[in-house]
This record gives sequence, structure tokens and C-alpha cells, in this order.
Amino acid sequence: MENKKSDCEAINAEKIREIKNRMPDIKLLYELSDFFKVMGDGTRIQLLWALEESEMCVGDLAVLLDMTKSAISHQLKVLRMAKLVKTAKKGKNVYYSLDDNHIKMILEKALEHVDE
Repeated sequence: MENKKSDCEAINAEKIREIKNRMPDIKLLYELSDFFKVMGDGTRIQLLWALEESEMCVGDLAVLLDMTKSAISHQLKVLRMAKLVKTAKKGKNVYYSLDDNHIKMILEKALEHVDE
């Protein structure tokens, strides 16, 4: 198995071929990395956790996290662009919630892991 960048020779070339064939496309792995970068911010994790409990508007999130509406709005925009939260307009207010149940499961599993 030839690799022009590695300075190592494979000990188990067959295993390497098998794993390489099962690995997701590199572009998808970079998207996964970006996903974790977005989730890797303490404020955004707090927002996601709050939104796991209930949909909320910017003002309520600002009070909950003791931050300005502007700061909350900025973080929500990042989360929206990463497809982690969605919006629903109700009257004059915009309410935020988790985009789907996958986000909730990821948060719960991650907390379970760090709590061990």
C-alpha cells in the first residue's frame, strides 16, 4: 500500500484497505469537524441545552443566560446556519428550538460521556 505523505510502512495493509473503504468521504468528515467546532462553544452549548428543554425567544434566552439580546442573537445565527436550531414566528416573536431530535441525542450522549 503506497502512501506518498506517510513516512511509515503499513504493518497490516489489508486492515488499512478495509478501514479506508469504510471511512466516510473526506468532505463529509470535514463537515463533521465543523459541526463539532460550532458545538464546542460554551454559550452555544448552554443555548442548545435550554432549547432542548423548551422553545424560547431571544429575550427569554438572554435573561436565562444573563447576556444581551444582541449576543444571544449572534450565537443563534451561528446555530441556525449550522442547522442546529430552527425558528418559528408566533405573532411578533420568533421562537427557537432544536432543529431535530438528533441534536438532543448528541447532547445527551455527550453529557453522559463527560459525566462518567
